[in-house]
Amino acid sequence: MDTIASLFSFITTPVSWVIVQFHSVYGAIFGPDTGWAWGLSIVSLVILIRICLIPLFVKQIKSTRAMQTLQPEMKKIQERYKNDKARQSEEMMKLYKETGTNPLSSCLPILAQSPFFFALYHVLNGIATGDKIGVINEQLLESARKAHIFGAPLAAKFTDGSAKVEALGASLMDVRVVTAIMIVLMSASQFFTQRQLMTKNVDTTVKTPFMQQQKMLMYVFPVMFAVFGINFPVGVLVYWLTTNMWTMGQQMYVIRNNPTPGSKAQAAYLERLYKHVTHAGKTRRRSEKAIIKAIVAKGRDRNDAERKFITGLTKVGFAAQTDGTVIKSEAQAATQAEDGTPTSAAAAKRQQPKRQSKSQRHSTAPKAAGETTSLTKSDEPEDAKPSGATGAAQQGAAKPGAAGRSKAQSGQRKGGPQRPKSPSKK
Repeated sequence: MDTIASLFSFITTPVSWVIVQFHSVYGAIFGPDTGWAWGLSIVSLVILIRICLIPLFVKQIKSTRAMQTLQPEMKKIQERYKNDKARQSEEMMKLYKETGTNPLSSCLPILAQSPFFFALYHVLNGIATGDKIGVINEQLLESARKAHIFGAPLAAKFTDGSAKVEALGASLMDVRVVTAIMIVLMSASQFFTQRQLMTKNVDTTVKTPFMQQQKMLMYVFPVMFAVFGINFPVGVLVYWLTTNMWTMGQQMYVIRNNPTPGSKAQAAYLERLYKHVTHAGKTRRRSEKAIIKAIVAKGRDRNDAERKFITGLTKVGFAAQTDGTVIKSEAQAATQAEDGTPTSAAAAKRQQPKRQSKSQRHSTAPKAAGETTSLTKSDEPEDAKPSGATGAAQQGAAKPGAAGRSKAQSGQRKGGPQRPKSPSKK
């Protein structure tokens, strides 16, 4: 083990130096021999490593997004050259070269993190065996061996015997309970991270072998962590649990703010973006402009969530531009009042008078006719009015509504001579 550590001293020495620097800071607060000082030193090392790996993580996201976009084309190539594996590989490499994608880019964070994990494992294993590695001297080695996290020494393993655990100043029950809980949390965080990726950030409109592989890895990785975790010291378990929690939080942020097109996360993101744009009237973040720009550039190739987003903006009077900005559309500007107050088309429609029904129009017609007749009668001279019974009959026939009253009388005919009335008895 010393030979292997000496061969990789170029990475174990910097890692041990970083741990010692963090320990000097936390040791002044919690005490140099406490588990908090050494445990927080390991956590801080993880955070420092992951911050340095953020550029690679961004490159991994872009590569994974590009690979998901190429899945339909890759499936066509596989179906076209299913009997010619050499030609299939050649066309795949040609497709990667034309689009500028690299399948290995998705593995860069894991590959870059592996040397640090290897170095940390040997540093903590050296603490367990009492070997000095890197800049850790005898005094720091003794301090680390005395450090306990919830009763479990940093150098203890789940598979250690009672004699070795007692030599580290702990009980076997405490070590196995703490390591078992940490292994379960480590495997659960890995499973949740992969499941979140599969259920929310995968294009559900395209079914490809890539999705089946990711689904298989969702169950394989947690099992691997559980199997290998029983042979890891407590310090390494702290390292892996911390990096898994960091990965889970980082992925949640990416899925929420930069989801995969066609995924459930994209539909939820566009719904939030729609509410924000319609409320503020513009886009504020550069990432929002980039996503809107990509949606506009797709044209007819938009998915259902993207079409719903563009249609919703159009209905409320906004238009997405090719540069990712959102402005008021011409149709909305045309409906503005002269004083600049915006009015929607729906409000303009509500201001129009309601259409009358047929029965309402008929009920108002006699009233209008009666008003016209009364005006006509008032204009006639008094000497032109007929006198006597004949004049009264003619005047009654000329009164408005007389035709309606004559129709209302029972026993009368609509046209022709009327029946004579029977003489009344006096």
